[in-house]
Amino acid sequence: MSTTYVIYIAISVICFVIALVFHEVAHGFVAYKLGDPTAKSQGRLSLNPLKHIDPFGTVLLPAMLMFMHMPVFGYAKPVPYNPRYFKNPRRDDLLVGLAGPCANLLLAVLTAAVAWIIWLVAGPSIYEWVRNDAFAIFYLDFLPQLAVINLVLMFFNLIPIPPLDGSSIFAILIPRKYLPKYYEIQRWAFPIFMILVIALPYVLHVNPFSWYLSLTAGNLANLLFPFPIW
Repeated sequence: MSTTYVIYIAISVICFVIALVFHEVAHGFVAYKLGDPTAKSQGRLSLNPLKHIDPFGTVLLPAMLMFMHMPVFGYAKPVPYNPRYFKNPRRDDLLVGLAGPCANLLLAVLTAAVAWIIWLVAGPSIYEWVRNDAFAIFYLDFLPQLAVINLVLMFFNLIPIPPLDGSSIFAILIPRKYLPKYYEIQRWAFPIFMILVIALPYVLHVNPFSWYLSLTAGNLANLLFPFPIW
């Protein structure tokens, strides 16, 4: 295994953990601000990665997708929240759901801003700077991967399938008396969805998720950065 590949894997893991942690903490923080103490009482507002790691979603799933040369994404342990604490369950459920993707978008934009600042400050000297191995790893590997992984995580979670964050839009449309049943369905929808994510490319030889992420996360990543990164 080459040193370059080891560095790539290490950077991917670091960026992935950063993206997941901020994503989950954002969910819990917004829920807390809306009156739900569940996440805070269980210590899930912490930036400590160990509080959020899920053995399958954080470790095995990204490793499998990387091995299959697919866009790498995954999930952490979902931050618990109780809609009964919300004054307006429909609206607040949507706000909590969108908090994670918004946190990922913010991280991607901030990362791109750092890249642009360095690009503008360095000017033509940037080509000399990247001859330094440490700077090249930071500027050409770490920053692009951090942005891409955050954007992939954002757009993946915006798919409107329970319990992905995009499904929170449905809570506004569903009559109040059916909401408990809807939350119950969320528990079983995700395993089925993950089977489709992994099985479709190998059974039907189509990969709509890769197309979707390339169209969304890929194009936005290239738009944000001063150089192509997807």
